[in-house]
Amino acid sequence: MDNNQAVSALWSCASATCLSLDAKRHSLEPSSPDGQASLDVNNKSAPVDAHARKLRHIAHTPRGSCFMALLLLLLLALNFRHAHSCGPGRGLGRRRERNLYPLVLKQTVPNLSEYHNGASGPLEGVIHRDSPKFKNLVLNYNKDILFRDEEGTGADRVMSKRCREKLNMLAYSVMNEWPGVRLLVTESWDEDHQHGQESLHYEGRAVTIATSDRDQSKYGMLARLAVEAGFDWVSYVSRRHIYCSVKSDSSPSISHVHGCFTPESTALLESGAEKALSELAIGDRVLSMDTKGQPVYSEVILFMDRNLEQVQNFVQLHTDGGAVLTVTPAHLIAVWQPERQTLEFVFADRVEELSQVLVRDATGELRPQRVLRVDSVQSRGVVAPLTREGTIVVNSVAASCYAVISSQSLAHWGLAPMRLWSTLQSWMPAKGQLRSAQDKPTPKDATAQQQNGLHWYANALYKVKDYVLPQSWRHD
Repeated sequence: MDNNQAVSALWSCASATCLSLDAKRHSLEPSSPDGQASLDVNNKSAPVDAHARKLRHIAHTPRGSCFMALLLLLLLALNFRHAHSCGPGRGLGRRRERNLYPLVLKQTVPNLSEYHNGASGPLEGVIHRDSPKFKNLVLNYNKDILFRDEEGTGADRVMSKRCREKLNMLAYSVMNEWPGVRLLVTESWDEDHQHGQESLHYEGRAVTIATSDRDQSKYGMLARLAVEAGFDWVSYVSRRHIYCSVKSDSSPSISHVHGCFTPESTALLESGAEKALSELAIGDRVLSMDTKGQPVYSEVILFMDRNLEQVQNFVQLHTDGGAVLTVTPAHLIAVWQPERQTLEFVFADRVEELSQVLVRDATGELRPQRVLRVDSVQSRGVVAPLTREGTIVVNSVAASCYAVISSQSLAHWGLAPMRLWSTLQSWMPAKGQLRSAQDKPTPKDATAQQQNGLHWYANALYKVKDYVLPQSWRHD
């Protein structure tokens, strides 16, 4: 196949994928008394239950054919070396599984110098409003945080991306620990040089915090919650406030692209057996969801990220039916909108209590269940399988295989080259490529051959996403 034929084949594949994901809204049967909807799995000719809705088609919102064409040209220009994987993002709440002990006055965690590489790391230089690095700082408009802003310039809302991520996580922890109390930020980025000469406040990497009720008896536990939220250095410096700081966003020790699910999360194989994601292999057919909302089994074609040692913050969704999904904050989750009778993909850390997610029930159907609680946990290991459908049912909850950008259809279209490559590989003899088959009794040996880290395709597109996607589409 010459270059022109390859381009033509890729264009046809991408176009077909794009067209298949156009938003289509179809009529629905009358609603049930409890407002729940049911997704028929296999029996499409079965009579419609008068007390249930049948979701016929799921609408994936397209961002426009013009942008699709531009992105295809970018794929061609970069030799198909880009993709998406699960990205960085905010978490929620604090870990509830452990007993937390408050810090004592003057205690620091870790017990190192703040500028040690094992803590927040060395200084990088003062950032002024006219500094080139100022554009890398962000504003924090979290409504659950009070900003004192004594200067009246909004400087207390200015901070690094990592600092904002940890601060938002801490805000949820404070509300969980003390209902009715909010996190108070008394100082963040300092442009008036009111701190010592060597202060991370000048770089937007440090905050001083308290609680909105100014109850000093809470500050020891507030410091502990800051540690749990992931701040790189926390000091119970004074009875009046807590001091926290983070590593630089450019620090090489920070991983900016993470996996999606915990390794112990499970997927349902076509054989009916459940399998931990850490044990999945390329070629396994797992329960997914097609564009019509029907449960289907889809082949795992690659792992966008797989690292069983990496410690990561996860969002944990608990439904009223007992399902629990643990996933990274920037991951897309299928959320049913009963008012509009549509399904939307939402970042996991933006799923709210009483939202409805699709859960596989005992009959094999996908039915909406309400989210009763949203927590955050810290766990070791990340796994991000990619199926041909671009979706996967994990722990019985329907989720996307994608993250970082808000459009499921665009992310799925962007992976068209990898689906094409997988198809071409299936026509050729395998050469060291990990593939599981039903007649292979030792999948554990096979999974040991998988990559340990981020897939090169995911890494490439992550590097270019900031240049080709509007910020409003990204999980920043």
